[in-house]
Amino acid sequence: MILVINFGAQYVHLIARRIRELGVYSEIRPYDITYSEIKKLKPQGIVLSGGPASVYEKNSPHLDKKILESGIPVLGICYGLQLIGKYYGKVLPGKLKEFGKKYLNVKRQGRLLRGLGKKEQIWMSHGDLVEKLPKDFEILGSTDTCKIAAMENNSAKLYGVQFHPEVAHTPKGTQILKNFVFGICRAKKDWDIGDLKESLIGEIRQKVNNDYVIMGTSGGVDSTVAAVLIHKAIGNRIFCVFIDHGLIRKDEAEEVKSAFRRFNFRHFYMIDASKIFLERLKGVIDPEQKRKIIAHTFIRVFEEKVKELERKNPKIRFLGQGTIYPDRIETAQPSKQADKIKSHHNVALPKKMKLKVLEPLREFYKDEVRKLGRELKLPENVIGRHPFPGPGLAIRILGEVTKEKLEILRNADHVYIDELKKSGYYNKIWQAFAALIPVKTVGVMGDARTYEYIISLRAVTSKDAMTADWAKLPDWLLERISLE
Repeated sequence: MILVINFGAQYVHLIARRIRELGVYSEIRPYDITYSEIKKLKPQGIVLSGGPASVYEKNSPHLDKKILESGIPVLGICYGLQLIGKYYGKVLPGKLKEFGKKYLNVKRQGRLLRGLGKKEQIWMSHGDLVEKLPKDFEILGSTDTCKIAAMENNSAKLYGVQFHPEVAHTPKGTQILKNFVFGICRAKKDWDIGDLKESLIGEIRQKVNNDYVIMGTSGGVDSTVAAVLIHKAIGNRIFCVFIDHGLIRKDEAEEVKSAFRRFNFRHFYMIDASKIFLERLKGVIDPEQKRKIIAHTFIRVFEEKVKELERKNPKIRFLGQGTIYPDRIETAQPSKQADKIKSHHNVALPKKMKLKVLEPLREFYKDEVRKLGRELKLPENVIGRHPFPGPGLAIRILGEVTKEKLEILRNADHVYIDELKKSGYYNKIWQAFAALIPVKTVGVMGDARTYEYIISLRAVTSKDAMTADWAKLPDWLLERISLE
């Protein structure tokens, strides 16, 4: 196992993700982990993540120096490098603010930079600058502005890079991580999602024992895979509830219903609560407020169904959820230092809920969940489905949500997704959707004047929901979509 210590970086899970891609298990712990806790975990290597703070800020995240002196190989990334610099050298706070693409001049490959050329593209994001290190540290690479961009101390087993090897914008970043994990830590490949299916089913079976599970399902990849996994473990002791809040896509309710019928779920319930949600969203403009209203309303509706089912089945003691790693980082769960991105429907649970939470996918990324779904023999139209937010179309309508706007957006989104599927581009894109902008503009349709809302089309590519780029859709496809 390679331990990743989190100092508040939004990319911290990307580090663990990259290490898992190499076939080695990786686990994340907060920066205040103690040396004695680390000894119990027995990691083969430790990675110190980046973070938004300066090492000299008041109350900035720190690290027990015993960890650096433990003899366990340590790789510091960005803030992690600066922490090593603070303990062993000299760091100048706020002296070099760099954000974006730079080029690393490799002076010496050493053990950390094996396989890299003399000049490599890297991705910087930092403010502090490590100016000096002791003689037993060797500088491996520099940029035109950063003298110590990569360094190592083989006798102390301390290594560091000022840039981010975990992001796609550092093309040889995986090679650096591979050098650390295999060349320096001597870790073995023993992590494969295909091998995990049976152990996950066994864990669920052991945890739930003879009790029952109730689960809110959306029909999305995460909740469906989680539900099927639980179903495999405990059979018909899972109760799935689909709440139609009126903010879903066209024909989605029937598609979800037929899918769960195919998966042989005995207990599947549909609730039409669209009127309640629309009423509570009346006059609301702020997207974060929309999220909270939808989450709270969803919980109230769901709780009512739970009470009804509990009266008939008193052994319902677990709440199943399809929460995955990115859900937790968006809600700033993994760290006290991370910035909150948004409220998330999967983690906005009421404190009074007595049910124990069961989250079999909480340690996985979207592509790992998809691979697990294939291991479970789920159809590709479910596995390859684009992510869809819990608040649904409500946050894809700028401004107030109305029945009229929902109908317009629902039809526009259907046309967009349908054309992407027909053209073969749907599976090349991570997420695509239409959004309604509450500004009316004059146009001509046929020979008549029109005055309608603007529909914006968005499409992004990504691998693990931690970074994304805009999708390059061809003009002919955009033209076809716009004419529908």
